[in-house]
Amino acid sequence: MAERRPFLLRMDPEVYAALQRWAADDLRSLNAQIEFVLRRALREAGRLRGNDPVAPGEVSAGSGGAPGAAGPPGSAASAVPPAPDSLEGEGGG
Repeated sequence: MAERRPFLLRMDPEVYAALQRWAADDLRSLNAQIEFVLRRALREAGRLRGNDPVAPGEVSAGSGGAPGAAGPPGSAASAVPPAPDSLEGEGGG
């Protein structure tokens, strides 16, 4: 396992509580959730080397993510047109 560097992190109580809830939802420890969020932000900003390993529980880029998960707002992944069946009977002619 890779070496970990311990350090003290001070944060707003509201941010702490939100991270704690998110970690619980994802079945991660708070520490793992913070590292997950930081790694994802660093990767998206181009500040993390591309060959860095994916953290446990993190979905690697291009793997599709969670089933049914949409991409960022405005992305092609979030602009899914309705199924043709749902358009029938809506007053169209």
